[in-house]
Amino acid sequence: QVQLVESGGGSVQAGGSLRLSCAASGDPSSGYCMGWFRQAPGKEREGVAAILPGGYSLYSDDSVKGRFIISRDNAKNTLYLEMNSLKPEDTAMYYCAVASTHVCWSGSWRRPNGYAYWGQGTQVTVSS
Repeated sequence: QVQLVESGGGSVQAGGSLRLSCAASGDPSSGYCMGWFRQAPGKEREGVAAILPGGYSLYSDDSVKGRFIISRDNAKNTLYLEMNSLKPEDTAMYYCAVASTHVCWSGSWRRPNGYAYWGQGTQVTVSS
């Protein structure tokens, strides 16, 4: 059983930065596929980035890859998402999720259905 708690969201001007954190408790998270998802009102929940047990990072597209950095601290059982050069279209509820290791190696890691554990979400609002 894994419990996830996100923090670090807030309101920021376009071009600003935020660093989201996801604290994991229960089962150790270092050996799992861990990902960040976001969902805006009226839109589908989409994968933003994921990180493999060995630390290799995956990003949904080049736009995200150039601005966001996913990382983990195994000693603290914490997942991070550093977001830079934020845009209004980044506004969404951001969720941390955990899946079996094989999900990160699959081509469907961006889909939420493969993740068994979810945090409550943290709101990110970017204004112009």
